[in-house]
Amino acid sequence: MAEIVDIRELNERIEKQSVFVTNLMTGMDQAIIGQKHLVESLLIGLLSDGHVLLEGVPGLAKTKAIRTLASLIDAQFSRIQFTPDLLPADVIGTMIYSQKDGQFMAKKGPVFANFVLADEINRAPAKVQSALLEAMQERQVTISTQTYELPKPFLVMATQNPIEQEGTYPLPEAQVDRFMLKVVIDYPKLDEEKKIIRQNISGEDIKIKPIMGTTDIEAARKVVRDVYLDEKIEQYIADIVFATRYPEKYKLQELKGLISFGGSPRASINLALASRAFAFIKHRGYVIPEDVRAIAHDVLRHRIGLTYEAEASNVTSEEIVSKILNKVEVP
Repeated sequence: MAEIVDIRELNERIEKQSVFVTNLMTGMDQAIIGQKHLVESLLIGLLSDGHVLLEGVPGLAKTKAIRTLASLIDAQFSRIQFTPDLLPADVIGTMIYSQKDGQFMAKKGPVFANFVLADEINRAPAKVQSALLEAMQERQVTISTQTYELPKPFLVMATQNPIEQEGTYPLPEAQVDRFMLKVVIDYPKLDEEKKIIRQNISGEDIKIKPIMGTTDIEAARKVVRDVYLDEKIEQYIADIVFATRYPEKYKLQELKGLISFGGSPRASINLALASRAFAFIKHRGYVIPEDVRAIAHDVLRHRIGLTYEAEASNVTSEEIVSKILNKVEVP
């Protein structure tokens, strides 16, 4: 009985402490019309300290979204346009000689910001990609012999264009796995498109004012960790991830020949963390199965390897995740 009271109290506390989410959403809506899923994904990444990989054709407000979020949080924002001739030093920084002091000094690169937009990450060679991915994983950068901490919060939003394959260096599976979410963005709806046209031809300059600081985000992350995750939900998350590895144990024999490798423990961890953040965004103090289902595609779509057989049959990881969610028993 005590647990029920605790959950009620926790729910009330989280309802109060998650009020800023509504303010952030309202602020994002001023600059971005539609794209609710993109905005929610960015907030999940921000609140659970995870990075986001976005896939979508150019012009879907990917850059605008992260720039607006950085403005609302009064945080440093930097944008790196990835090109085939980019060098790791262009991202993390390098040592430069100061004639005035007669010694080498570290010149920090654009990765030293709270929000880093890695635009078209698959355009740069592997050396540059791995320099950024090390920063994402370790939250630090080594320039020459010195190691520097990256600012907190630190969120990387990388974008890639799914259409063009020419002159691109696709991210290896092990590196894609570093991203908490891979979000596929679609075109806006017809009525949203009309609003976008209206907003952009009016010539009005939308001023985004900060509504919170980086310390508020750090505090919010601590509150997100308090969101209650029941043992049954833990079991549900583990079952979903295990079904990507051993589909035959979950009566999904037809998927066995289609999956070359399933989700790693990182998939389970991120599914749990993202579910908590999603519940928090919905002003709830506990996770329900619907939260897990809502973010399962974004957490798992880049963590399932497809066999040649699957590719030949045009089966996507999306479809595999959908089949697993339909089969695994919901608590």
